[in-house]
Amino acid sequence: MPSLNPAVAEVRLAVRAALADLPEGATVVSALSGGADSLALTVAAAFEAAKTSIRVVAAVVDHGLQDGSDAVAQRAAEQAGAHGVPARVLSVVVDPRHPDGPEAAARDARYAALRRCAAEEGADAVLLGHTLDDQAETVLLGLARGSGAASLQGMAPAREDDDGSRWLRPLLGVRRTTTRAFCAASGIDAWDDPHNLDARYARVRVRKRVLPVLEDELGPGIAEALARTAEQLREDAEAFEEMIHETIEDIVEHAEAGISVSAAALAANPAALRNRIIRLVVDSEFGVGLSRTQTLEVARLATDWSGQGPIDLPGCSAQRRGGRIVFTAR
Repeated sequence: MPSLNPAVAEVRLAVRAALADLPEGATVVSALSGGADSLALTVAAAFEAAKTSIRVVAAVVDHGLQDGSDAVAQRAAEQAGAHGVPARVLSVVVDPRHPDGPEAAARDARYAALRRCAAEEGADAVLLGHTLDDQAETVLLGLARGSGAASLQGMAPAREDDDGSRWLRPLLGVRRTTTRAFCAASGIDAWDDPHNLDARYARVRVRKRVLPVLEDELGPGIAEALARTAEQLREDAEAFEEMIHETIEDIVEHAEAGISVSAAALAANPAALRNRIIRLVVDSEFGVGLSRTQTLEVARLATDWSGQGPIDLPGCSAQRRGGRIVFTAR
């Protein structure tokens, strides 16, 4: 009897581990583009689910951004069906005026469609096909933006949104070469998205230019090292999150048209914790994110108070009043 192909075994094992936490009779939606990563994910999920009571539905999002995208979506749906997975093709409209550009617009439209599909199917989770290579690219892009540990954490293997949507990334520890080998060993013809070769996109430049140079100059294993860094930073962030919420309970009070924080308590905390508290308070109360420069300016109201006036922030303002820093809506 022939031995199981190593790539097939690795992908199936990763998917099996992700599905193990789901309840009996669960339904999962597998996001399917027709590329090697999502095809490997969907086919492996079907194989593993067949041994349980889990139901798998494939969701193929057609962004309509390329000629023939409808045919690509239909082909992906047919491939899912050939492996026993019912598929739905979801056509979306991508907002050309999105402030963060076409990549962000397509991503927002895709996730909104997947949320709707999951709700309609009564799904317990959505499976996403991001690989270790995607994780490494995300960490490098976060590093380039200089947006701190939050972006360097990369993508979480499991995440639950405020609306209850649950996202699982079973392949975050699997290389892209492995998903391609999975498809080859399984006789699956994967689609190559031409956007993945378009150097106008920062992620493509990281994939095709930056990571290969790092591998050449620093040696192999860069992608794995970046993924490990993301994992370690997520662990740190979880610890910080717990500390922040414990601290906030003691130092935050609601104020008229806003919220206030004890200046003395902020000043007494380490800078890393202080800055995270400020960002969390503003985000949770006003739904906006602060840049590092804005955060440090607010922190000076606690640590370097010399009578400075109110600070204008996105969606709110911050002002020192007595022993408290008060955030009010604008």
